[in-house]
Amino acid sequence: MLAAQDSVRSNPPVGTAAINSPTPLDAGVEGGSVQRQRSLARAARHEILRRIAPALKHDMVVPLQSLGMMAEAVNARLERGKYEADELQSAISKLNRLSRQAVEHCLHVASWLEGTEDDTVALRDGIDECVELLRSSLNFRGFALRSEVGDSMLDVGRVAVRFLLPAAILTLTDSATAPGEVVVTAETSSTHAVLQVTHRPDDGEPLVHESGEVPLSWVEVQALAAAESVEIRRNGPVVVMRLPRAVVTAPLKMVPV
Repeated sequence: MLAAQDSVRSNPPVGTAAINSPTPLDAGVEGGSVQRQRSLARAARHEILRRIAPALKHDMVVPLQSLGMMAEAVNARLERGKYEADELQSAISKLNRLSRQAVEHCLHVASWLEGTEDDTVALRDGIDECVELLRSSLNFRGFALRSEVGDSMLDVGRVAVRFLLPAAILTLTDSATAPGEVVVTAETSSTHAVLQVTHRPDDGEPLVHESGEVPLSWVEVQALAAAESVEIRRNGPVVVMRLPRAVVTAPLKMVPV
């Protein structure tokens, strides 16, 4: 629970009861063996990654397509002998820039597959990354996803945010019977952050498109949260999670200059 003495830096407010209520673990999670919990957490990671894979693929393919189109245009002009020296130099510079961007995007996507335990991210940056990743696909289904999280000095585990925030968003939208807003808010203290994801339905409006997906297993999501030392609770159209401040424990590595 949030300690009463902690000074809280507020973004849009999260309900007091949601913050101070302990997160009840599902009986299946609480009573299972350690091995079973690891299996459930691993299953949750795989399923969440599968669900967000199309968005990750899009982020990776777009810069590669731009690079390919530019290379074809340069090749066509070279075959026709219509390049002046200065124009060719400019084209090569553009190809180099597009190549670097493509590599950066590919490495970014790869980081989702092999996140490390000590990988941290600023709270707002981690939330913005997930919101931007899922916004387009959810908009297609009639959901307006947005973040109301302001600047924060708090760092949290990148893996925890990358998997648990999409899990909360997908859980709410998969079970929704009407479109509407999906809003992420947060409060932070010196030791942790409390995120709240809320679905605010549009009354009388039908869903534009069904997800066509089997809903995520909440038991598996809870097991994943426990593995990441995160408390999580769902109450109807609201999911609340409590993320601890990230503390880097891995030794520093020397980077060659």
